Amino acid sequence: MNASKRNPLKKVEVNSPLTGKVVPLSQVPDEAFAAGHMGQGIAIEPSEGRLVAPFDGTVAHVIKTKHAVMLEEKATGLQYLFHIGINTVGLKGEGYTSHVNVGDSVKAGQTLIEFDIDAIKAAGYPVVTPVIVTNADELTSSVEGHTGNVTAGSDSVLSITLNS
Repeated sequence: MNASKRNPLKKVEVNSPLTGKVVPLSQVPDEAFAAGHMGQGIAIEPSEGRLVAPFDGTVAHVIKTKHAVMLEEKATGLQYLFHIGINTVGLKGEGYTSHVNVGDSVKAGQTLIEFDIDAIKAAGYPVVTPVIVTNADELTSSVEGHTGNVTAGSDSVLSITLNS
């Protein structure tokens, strides 16, 4: 790794992409997320149907049914998956409005996806939203989640220690 690519940051705080209540991943009603198979992170029970960028980054992927998006953080190269609801691929995009496309640069606080919490629940799906650091095993030495009530864009939900 050359000097210009070396990351000067050692500790990263990630603000909440949603307003709601943070819960441990182990409480997500999906084994792939609950057991950490998708990566390390937390989950949020949203009280508001708006997912915002928690940092400046680039949209790496938008699931075509608009219920999930992946962002890459510019400063660290860390990639995050924000998956709104569980098994919500079955909604085929109903109740979701994406405001971003793959390759877009986003700023912290920018709306990524709007979603209808009531419609998702009425269709029988949990709206709990996993927030996963998908490449944590490669780039970090620890990922610590914080629980409790959070406001999108202002409260930290993850403290990440990067590899040296």
